[in-house]
Parts: sequence; C-alpha cells; structure tokens
Amino acid sequence: MRRVEQRGCGFPTQAGVLLLTVLATLSFADSDSHSPPLLSTDLIVQKLMAANAQRSQALRGYSGKRVYHLDYHGIFGSHDAGMQVEATYTAPNRKEFKIVSESGSKLLINHVLLKLLSSEQEAQEEQNRKELEISPRNYDFSLVGTEHTQDRDFYVLAVKPKGSSKYLYRGKMWVDAKDFAVVRIEGEPGKNPSFWIKKTEIAHRYIKVNDFWLPAENHTESLIRLGGHAILSIEYRDYKITKAAPLPVENAREDPRSSQALGIR
Repeated sequence: MRRVEQRGCGFPTQAGVLLLTVLATLSFADSDSHSPPLLSTDLIVQKLMAANAQRSQALRGYSGKRVYHLDYHGIFGSHDAGMQVEATYTAPNRKEFKIVSESGSKLLINHVLLKLLSSEQEAQEEQNRKELEISPRNYDFSLVGTEHTQDRDFYVLAVKPKGSSKYLYRGKMWVDAKDFAVVRIEGEPGKNPSFWIKKTEIAHRYIKVNDFWLPAENHTESLIRLGGHAILSIEYRDYKITKAAPLPVENAREDPRSSQALGIR
C-alpha cells in the first residue's frame, strides 16, 4: 500500500503554478477552437450581403405551410384566432397564399392575419425589397460578440435603423459564421406600426433548407396602449425547394442541422 504524505494546505508552489498554467492553456485553446475567425464589423456585413445576394439569385422557387396563431387579452376581453396557409414563392418577387383553414375571431382574422399576408406580398415590390435589405444604407451595425453552439458559430451584431421605414427594426441579429446568413433576430420595429400599440418585441428564427435559409418561427408580443397585450406566433413547416440554381461551393456546405433534423419535412 502506497502512502502519500501531504503537508500544508495545498500543492507545492511550483506544481500549483504549473497546474494553473496548463489549465489556463487548455481553457484558452478550447475557447479558440469554438470561436469564429475574428473579423471586422464591416467585413461581416460585406460577406453577409454578398452571400444573401448569391442565395437570392439562386433560389427560384419554394413552397411551404404556415400556422398562424394570435391571442389578444385586453379591455375588449380575450380573443384568439388561427389560420393555416399554404405559401408558394416564385422568383423574383411573387408570393401566393392559399388559406386552408380559419378558426376563432373573425375580427382578428380579417383585420390582423389577412393583413399580414397582404403586407408580405406588398413587401415583395422592388422599392420595399430595397427597404428590407440588410445593408449599410438601411442600418448602422456594430459587432457585440460571438456565440457558439454544438453545431455552429455566430457573429452577434447590434443593428440600428437609419430611416423610419416600417420594414426596419432595431435590436440584434445572429449571423452564421460559415454561411453568412441571418439565423436569428431579436428586437423591436424601427417604426411603431400603430398609435394603439405601445411596445412590440419581435423574435425571428431561420432554418437551413438545402442550401437556403428560410423563416422557421416568428414570435411577436405587443403591449396595447389602452391596456392588454397580444401575442402572435407563426410556424413555418414542410418546406420544399421547387427550383434553384447551384450555389458557389463555399456557400453550399452540408449542414448537420438540416431540415429533417429540425422536423421540417
């Protein structure tokens, strides 16, 4: 039986220093291995714009299903509404919607949910698409950090609108460090959409389907000026890319979090 005698209250000084040095080195190496390359804000935005342009040019058509749900609680009572929609996109700017089912408040359906579809079609017009563009013309950007998950690395950018367009927002966006695509957005509209709305918080999430990043989930919470709140959720499902051109090799990487892995069929 081997007996080890320890005196004092810890490691000898040299051994302790050596251990701390090794641990610090390991921690630093591990952190570096999970960090995206250090890039300037301007370069990240340039790469994002270039990749967006390539994907937009290559994506010629897709179809999918959506589930809309709206809950309202306020001085007019509690109401909810739902709608299921089949959506198709044909490049460069055509979106068509087929309403499969409706449920709940007709008032909310007619004055909110159907207007959302109309607004999305309106956003496809050339001038509105320019206002939607993620670019230095529409936003001020600043890099606030990086994040790492099991599968991907992200640059986190703070964004501030330069104008008062209803299509712009202020908040943060997460940019995939390999594909240079926006995969998540959190913030608020750059312009209050209505006098009756006191505050709105939005959260968008995107999913990679084949080589393209498309909306996966939209969650919006609004505080009503006269009291109450509304919660809107949109789930995007069953994407099918119907027509697309090949992307450059550097942008067509295999993604472990594919549409099948995340339940989009």
